[in-house]
Amino acid sequence: MNLTKAEEQLISYLWKLDKGYFKEIKELYPDPKPATTTINTLLKRMIDKGAIGYELHGNSRQYYPLISKDTYLSKQVKGLIQNFFNNSAEQFASFFTHETELNEEELKRLRSIVDGKLKSK
Repeated sequence: MNLTKAEEQLISYLWKLDKGYFKEIKELYPDPKPATTTINTLLKRMIDKGAIGYELHGNSRQYYPLISKDTYLSKQVKGLIQNFFNNSAEQFASFFTHETELNEEELKRLRSIVDGKLKSK
């Protein structure tokens, strides 16, 4: 599932809220807030894409994400690795560690994560 930047911003607010009414979602946007019609258009598009759902409470809709943040991010990273790094996690890791200018402590934490994953296999 591919979301636009605007849709990603909206679903990130829903991940924070877990469930939210239009007014609650709009309040999370920084000023100047987008127009009501803009947010409504995004909500409709995301419902059509299957990214979010809603429950009716009277005349109000309470929106909620249908995809978890971890699942979405995992698919995005896998697509990035596939499309830009010839499906090579090693190329991705090499690029990531060289281009992000990680400090020594951050590199040690990454090593610890990798070591932990190796021990569990």
